[in-house]
Amino acid sequence: MLQNNALLAQLKQQIRSSTPRVEGVIKATQKGFGFLETDEGDSYFVPPPAMKQVLHGDRVGAILHEEGDKKRVEPDTLIEQGLDRFIARVQLREGRLAVVPDHPSISNVLKARIKRSLDEATIGDADWVVARLVRHPLKADDRGFFTQIDELVAKADDPAVPWRVTLARHALEQECPDAGDDWPLRDEGLEREDLTAAPFFTIDGEKTRDMDDALRVVPREGGGWELTVAIADPTAYVEEGHAADLEARTRAFTVYLPGQNVTMLPEQLADDLCSLWEGKERPVLACTLNVEADGSLGDYRFFAATATSRAKLVYDRVSDWLEGQGDWAPADEIAEQLKALRDLTEARSAWRAAHALVFKDRPDYVFDLDEAGNVLDVRTEERRIANRMIEESMIAANACCARLLAEHVGHGIFNVHRAFEDDKAEAARDFLASQEIEVALEALTELPRYRELKRELEGRDDAWLDARLRRFQGFTSMSAKPGPHFGLGLAAYATWTSPIRKYGDMVNHRLIKRVLKGEQAPAEASLALTEQLTERRRLNRMAERDVKDWLYVRYLTPAAEAQESFDAEIIAINRGGMRVRLTANGATAFVPAPMIHSDRDKVAIDDKEGRIQVESEERFKLGDHIRVALLEAREETRSLVARPAD
Repeated sequence: MLQNNALLAQLKQQIRSSTPRVEGVIKATQKGFGFLETDEGDSYFVPPPAMKQVLHGDRVGAILHEEGDKKRVEPDTLIEQGLDRFIARVQLREGRLAVVPDHPSISNVLKARIKRSLDEATIGDADWVVARLVRHPLKADDRGFFTQIDELVAKADDPAVPWRVTLARHALEQECPDAGDDWPLRDEGLEREDLTAAPFFTIDGEKTRDMDDALRVVPREGGGWELTVAIADPTAYVEEGHAADLEARTRAFTVYLPGQNVTMLPEQLADDLCSLWEGKERPVLACTLNVEADGSLGDYRFFAATATSRAKLVYDRVSDWLEGQGDWAPADEIAEQLKALRDLTEARSAWRAAHALVFKDRPDYVFDLDEAGNVLDVRTEERRIANRMIEESMIAANACCARLLAEHVGHGIFNVHRAFEDDKAEAARDFLASQEIEVALEALTELPRYRELKRELEGRDDAWLDARLRRFQGFTSMSAKPGPHFGLGLAAYATWTSPIRKYGDMVNHRLIKRVLKGEQAPAEASLALTEQLTERRRLNRMAERDVKDWLYVRYLTPAAEAQESFDAEIIAINRGGMRVRLTANGATAFVPAPMIHSDRDKVAIDDKEGRIQVESEERFKLGDHIRVALLEAREETRSLVARPAD
């Protein structure tokens, strides 16, 4: 019998080796069929019967069948399954347990069992769970799909479903860490300067509780300003290796979601002992830096101190006052500082525009929620002068931190951003050449040359060009070694101004303190830590986006039912249509190709160029501002569907 099985396996292998084969990733459609897309960009049809053996996202090997001009594939080998740990909804039918993955491209009903440690009675129909795919039809000895429910995430009627499901999807913590024991101030062998008599102030959002930074600014007699940035000091309470430190290291960041924050540190520290509340004496790590009249940075000095904020200010009120609006006014000792900080900010902005780079201002969209999590409104908050005052102060302080760590330690946690990775720089140069912009490769890979190019491109004010060029650009990552930040136009950038919210800033605090005490620096951060910080930041941003998408669908359902129209910007174009961002509230919606014209054959989409033609005439391109009408708000996929309004 064993010999027969071996012969059969050998025969199958011979057949496979003599049959044309392809390898790629399965892309499912809502109509039952699918496609296998290879790494080379080829696409092969997968008929409905064969799709029952695979799931969207599976990487498979397949037999290629050619019948004249038609080609189809039959997957027969699983290389890597696309679904492993996933979020699903429970389906109970006549005592049979199954789950439906919460995925826009997977509608399969998968048989399930419950993990032994879970109480089966707690799992009900339509509940949200974490499940794992444990059997796959293309695996040896597996006859079909089978899953195991590992965790109950939320009951079907839980009003916190958007938050709980999203955090579970990305394997992020649901709650703030435990407070643990009392938190006495540690003796770190640091001499703390007494700044409690100095009139520091904070500027934050009205509801902010974890206030990291307080400022003091004094005009200098010879011109320019002396700026002191006092930063909350959690490492004064949390020793390296303490349970709270290890937990903060794992979490890496505070997660900010509409209506809910999940702190990196225990709330007792994040919102109380470390937060720079008005009238409360707090330990701080501080930096006094000189800003010259032209906005350039002069000397700086880091030191430990004790400080007290005299005023908890709010962005909009400060901006209104500086712009001569509203009836609020600060105390005299703060008022003169705010005027000085405004002047400092304008000088720094002008200097960075000329010698570094400045981001274009984009509005923030703020959700107003009731206690049940329902969206009452989505407000637009513009980047006004008070926001820029804090932003410029933090950028200056972080630039000083990068200089200190590079010169005195040689390592730390740096934010590194290369505009174009080496493997994409040549393609970016070729694209620019196609737009009659001739540049040397060094202009894309060397910071001084890149600054010049970026300023030239911004002078064109071409939204399509900016959007197309972003396809070649890299992402910001964490690095233990100093490196350029092309986005800011700076040779090095290391943040230390948000230690309540970022573990990398806590690492940099400890390194700064070693410099102050004259101690030898420890070994540089491991690659594993910098990669983890980068990955956790990515997951946090995805979680924020996912919760917002869910809330947008709920909020805009009435608008979709009424087919209400909105101004929008085209932010992406793919083979299926275009994605737009609604200007009024920041929501994104998809405009399918059939909604662009009733005859799909008359719509030509060039996703590589980011252009769409209708009846051989260009109608839309990346960066265009158009008007769209909402058609559908689909909560099951957290997506909005729209059509051009004209």
